[in-house]
Amino acid sequence: MAEGAVHKGLILHKTVVFVGMMGAGKTAVGRTLAARLGVVFRDSDHEIEEAANMTIAEIFERDGEAFFRRKESQVIGRLLEGRPGVLSTGGGAFMAEGNRRMITELGASVWLNADLPVLWDRVRHKDTRPLLKTPDPLGTLTRLYEQRVPVYAQADLTVRSDPGMTLDAMARRVTETLLAERPDVLERRE
Repeated sequence: MAEGAVHKGLILHKTVVFVGMMGAGKTAVGRTLAARLGVVFRDSDHEIEEAANMTIAEIFERDGEAFFRRKESQVIGRLLEGRPGVLSTGGGAFMAEGNRRMITELGASVWLNADLPVLWDRVRHKDTRPLLKTPDPLGTLTRLYEQRVPVYAQADLTVRSDPGMTLDAMARRVTETLLAERPDVLERRE
């Protein structure tokens, strides 16, 4: 096990990996939680874009989703190594069984569970979501939601992402859930 990160009386033993739908708040809550715990924050989509010098949308368009998913698995594996931190993954990352297994073995998955209307409200005005570049983006989001929720439910922990919650409140909710349910991941030093 990598040496734990200690900050403000909290010890992080394993990387916390946020999974869930686009718009659930994985990156925003992840950054807030990492700052709260005094650990590094990483975003697998950002790391892929940096390595490729292209946006996710450009990678999808040029190389296709299957190529992107292979690269995504490689990047997630690399980001799970080393000191514990907080990792945000793309919405489709957790759909691959190999990724789910790797995340559970090397970290702990936390599903930010937001209802479909909340997700739609958060993503409908953004043009950076390649999977929503369809004639019916709400229908596409609805289908993705229905396909993915049963898989997200396999995450190590589930934390509700309610409308109107601040990022600090969400980070506190995640922290308290980890402390209560996964002391192997996050514990309070007395």
